[in-house]
Amino acid sequence: MAEDRDSVGGSVKMWRYQSLLNNISEDLIRAVWFSVALTCVAHSKVSTWKRQYDASAHVDIPAMNQLAEWLMNNLPADDNEENLIHGDFRIDNIIFHPREARVVAVLDWELSTTGHPLADLAYTAAFYFWPNTIKHLGQEGTLSFRDAIGIPSLEELISIYCRCRGISTALPNLNFFFALSYFKMAGICQGIYARYLLRNSSAENSYTFAEKVKPLAETGLQLSRRTSFTSDTQPSSTGELFQQTKKGQEVLLKVKQFMKQHVFPVEKEVVEYYARAENSLDSWKKPLVIEKLKEVAKAEGLWNLFLPAISGLSQIDYALIAEETGKCFFAPEIFNCHAPDTGNMEVLHLYGSEEQKKQWLEPLLQGKISSCFCMTEPDVASSDATNMACSIQQDGDSYVINGKKWWVSGAGNTNCKVAIVMAKNKNLSASRYRQHSMVIVPLDTPGLKLIRPLSVFGYLDQPHGGHFEIHFNEVRVPASNLILGEGRGFEIAQGRLGPGRIHHCMRSIGAAESALQIMCERAAQRVTFGKKLYQHEVVAHWIAESRIAIEQTRLLTLKAASSIDTKGSAQARKEIAMIKVVAPRAVLKVVDYAIQVCGGAGFSQDFPLARMFAFIRTLRIADGPDEVHLSAIAKLELQDQAKQLTSKM
Repeated sequence: MAEDRDSVGGSVKMWRYQSLLNNISEDLIRAVWFSVALTCVAHSKVSTWKRQYDASAHVDIPAMNQLAEWLMNNLPADDNEENLIHGDFRIDNIIFHPREARVVAVLDWELSTTGHPLADLAYTAAFYFWPNTIKHLGQEGTLSFRDAIGIPSLEELISIYCRCRGISTALPNLNFFFALSYFKMAGICQGIYARYLLRNSSAENSYTFAEKVKPLAETGLQLSRRTSFTSDTQPSSTGELFQQTKKGQEVLLKVKQFMKQHVFPVEKEVVEYYARAENSLDSWKKPLVIEKLKEVAKAEGLWNLFLPAISGLSQIDYALIAEETGKCFFAPEIFNCHAPDTGNMEVLHLYGSEEQKKQWLEPLLQGKISSCFCMTEPDVASSDATNMACSIQQDGDSYVINGKKWWVSGAGNTNCKVAIVMAKNKNLSASRYRQHSMVIVPLDTPGLKLIRPLSVFGYLDQPHGGHFEIHFNEVRVPASNLILGEGRGFEIAQGRLGPGRIHHCMRSIGAAESALQIMCERAAQRVTFGKKLYQHEVVAHWIAESRIAIEQTRLLTLKAASSIDTKGSAQARKEIAMIKVVAPRAVLKVVDYAIQVCGGAGFSQDFPLARMFAFIRTLRIADGPDEVHLSAIAKLELQDQAKQLTSKM
């Protein structure tokens, strides 16, 4: 059992246990809470540790005296809680189940006492701030806790702890307990060295502990001055360059925990369901587990996160959330944040009449129905949307639609009840960008026929409701179904395509992260020509290039999201166009490297890489051809350069 125990210093081979640790954090925190706390009833405990330190001190260390004085002068006002204290709660005093994500035992209770509940949390988390100048106690030469794979961030740890206790994440006295933890550890080090001087220490390296006392005390002093232990305590991350709101940070943490607890554990089950259903009558039905998880997500408030008016999140907030959901192919639907429903709900929210919102937007937001979007056509080059041939013409108090559409995503979903159709007004003599309209068409309208599902590199893509060819033959709908007005189709499309495409890009980055993880795991497992795959320079370079590509793409996508937040979609056109080109290219490169490392298994059903590659490759057309975006970027860049030149004259 000892081989399966983790340690603060990372003595367990974290790589091997990543899948376990990804799911263990909440169970670990529950163990913290049920064992409850470290060392307080503060005054007496600080006094006790100070006396013990003074008795063993061999030299005067001012930082220890200052830390002790600060602790005595800053005792928590609410230090009247009396709970069972573990006293030495850390990961290497926990035994995890060897196969399941749960704690089976908490060891080493000899320091247990009564005291404040925050003490064990602070002691467990103290190693996030471990001084770089010294190694971990008793763990020389092992992996740094902050670098360990699968360990939650401090912010996640605090969030889960508070959720399990049912308290606010605002912990005003946490700095006291961090400072106390370091004071205690410094005192222990001093005691070990004192025993070394008396020749009664059993530790072989006990002579080294004297040099640890000062940096531990200094770290405790630094922590005593902190007023916050949220994201600013973590290593600098991409999201901090483009500021998330406080709510965005909280929701992102909740989404990450939801993914770990509910989504990733059933991913294999969902894949197997669709594999069995591929050629059956049930091929377009959703597995029951997806419907159950949607209800759980809705109950936890993780619903419709994409729509700022409802979620209160910025585009930057949601961009990082979309990346997280992109790590699993069906996850966006769990949160009612999946295409094409997100784009259609944006259209109805921004441009729909009150009647349209009540009839169609409300049930979409509630997840009672789904929808599809009809724009691309089989008989014309749809990269130029003005080529559109599907017609819409008013006839009294109705509009009549005739024509063909294809790549209608989501139309196969058994819950799909309505389409938003873009068509050309035959009788308009306006400019080429004022001749198109969007209209709401229920799928059970006479004359509307689903012709066939279209495969994507051989996949029917059932999880997303497929991609269908649909024909409209004298399809008649009420005039009230027209959105915004005649000739306003391109105007609506531009409003729809801004934020929606940022979502696609961020979900793609999440997929790239999953592909890179698969690549690294495979490279660490497989041996060729006497070496692990990652030891071959070419594979090591693929891993490095993949990380670079992901970070670059995320930065550009967050810049586009920030531009939408600050300037609006219209003024962020260049950034949006750039990321539409960059994201699929970068993610395709990462997925392709991962396939190459996995060999034959990479394009089999044993890995999600083949499906991932197929989906990402479609974005280079579905989001508009690269060539169109590049032309638009060049045009906008030339305009910007001309403005700069004019301003200098």
